Amino acid sequence: MRPRIIPLLLLSLMTFGCSRHDHADKQIFRYNESAGIATLDPAFAKDQSIIWPCRQLYNGLIQLDTNLEVQPSIARSWTISPDGLTYTFHLRRDVYFHKDPLFLTPDSTRTVTAHDFHYSFSRILDPDVASPGAWIFADVKDFAALDDSTFVIRLKAPFSPFLSLLGMAYCSVVPREVVEHYGKDFRSHPCGTGPFRFQYWKEGVKLVFRKNPLYFEVDTIDQTIHQLPYLDAVAITFIIDRQTVFLEFVKGNLDFMNSLDASYKDEILTPDGRLKDKYADRIDLVSTPYLNTEYLGFNIESESKIRNSKLIRQAISCGFDRTKMMRYLRNNIGRPGEGGFVPLGLPGYDTLPSYGYRYDPERARRLLAEAGYPDGKGLPTLKLSTTANYLDLCKYIQQQLGLIGINIQVDVNPPAALREQIAQGKAAWFRGSWIADYPDAENYLSLFYSANHAPSGPNYTRFTSKEFDRLYLQARRQNDPQRRIRLYRQMDSLVMQQAPVIVLYYDQILHFTHKNVHGLRSDAMNTLDLRRVTID
Repeated sequence: MRPRIIPLLLLSLMTFGCSRHDHADKQIFRYNESAGIATLDPAFAKDQSIIWPCRQLYNGLIQLDTNLEVQPSIARSWTISPDGLTYTFHLRRDVYFHKDPLFLTPDSTRTVTAHDFHYSFSRILDPDVASPGAWIFADVKDFAALDDSTFVIRLKAPFSPFLSLLGMAYCSVVPREVVEHYGKDFRSHPCGTGPFRFQYWKEGVKLVFRKNPLYFEVDTIDQTIHQLPYLDAVAITFIIDRQTVFLEFVKGNLDFMNSLDASYKDEILTPDGRLKDKYADRIDLVSTPYLNTEYLGFNIESESKIRNSKLIRQAISCGFDRTKMMRYLRNNIGRPGEGGFVPLGLPGYDTLPSYGYRYDPERARRLLAEAGYPDGKGLPTLKLSTTANYLDLCKYIQQQLGLIGINIQVDVNPPAALREQIAQGKAAWFRGSWIADYPDAENYLSLFYSANHAPSGPNYTRFTSKEFDRLYLQARRQNDPQRRIRLYRQMDSLVMQQAPVIVLYYDQILHFTHKNVHGLRSDAMNTLDLRRVTID
């Protein structure tokens, strides 16, 4: 293993308590990752804690802008064949990997070629690598590097959202010689093309990236071209206690804080979700719709009394007040889930849905009576499985449903245990969430496609409908965006009518920064884009 030289500046960064004025001549962006970072290998970028640092280190063929529209990245342009099966990408010729002695060239780097993408994507499919992103290429027939700057992907069948899938961190390009030299240790010796390059990692303590001077993207301001990124470095800490993270942010030892925790939400936000006056003069809050639907899911194949009773599931959906739930338990962060499963922020979201459920206790009682349980008489207690983080929401629902005769037992589980129960079909009724892998409503509706029954797919409710499956396959082949949206809304409506899930709310992103931080962009995928960030 070759040694890493750590400059004096970055050695000083290892001390958490250092303040901004200690490095007044450097722009260093500091954030905390409470969940820890398991790897810096993009082949395993399965959750936000890994995706965020990988976004700083790597690039792919395409990227998504703040509106989640596909834009060029290493691919400067592309064409799609009329039958939707062949994607031909034309690559830039000025993209370099981060410097590394393993590149046997005078300047210790080399340009990215189409052969690198062939290697990187084939690696994702390699069973020995066991990447959780292999599903992205399930519909791919083959890859081909026609020459150094032309890369072709051929699909087995048309899949209209495929291009946006290529914006996922899994699809980052990596150099064969570095990956194969380190093997599994590539996780801690990353080499990409991104705006920052790896510098130092003491696991569980500090991770540091430095500006990549070879980065290929530029910014144009007032007809002047500026090399990206603007920051000199990124420093990531790993404090587990979220209240401590909040205190460090308030003290100015962190530049950025993502989302909200119950331990401090009432300290920083008003009941209606605004920044409190005591912080407004020194902190900025940016709120954006988040492609995350929080829901309660029923295992339709379970032995529970609700298995074949659509009426009971509908009664539960009408039986609690989502608006009050959001106000008192979430400080109005997010929107009540009164529409379909597709969330606000996606083109398939229906702003005026004729489907979905609002609080209507009288309708809930009528549905219970129609199901054979007037006022809940004779209906056994229903067990709702959740985790500690959502206990307050589940207890609120328990209390509200109790008023109409539906008795709930809340069963609290460790997160990993609950995920396993849901995947194996052992949880009859559970709290779940679905965060978009890619910005297309198909990603949400795939949870109800029959061929995706868990554990082999994300259909955790085991929902089955021939009509839904027909519409789903039709939408996957549809290249006209407006026709596809109409199909998506038909499917969403069908799911809501059958009620295998109860939508709780559509989540919202909160980004807190200090007033001296500029240029941090937000989108509905909660991407951390540091390329244009500056710090006064």
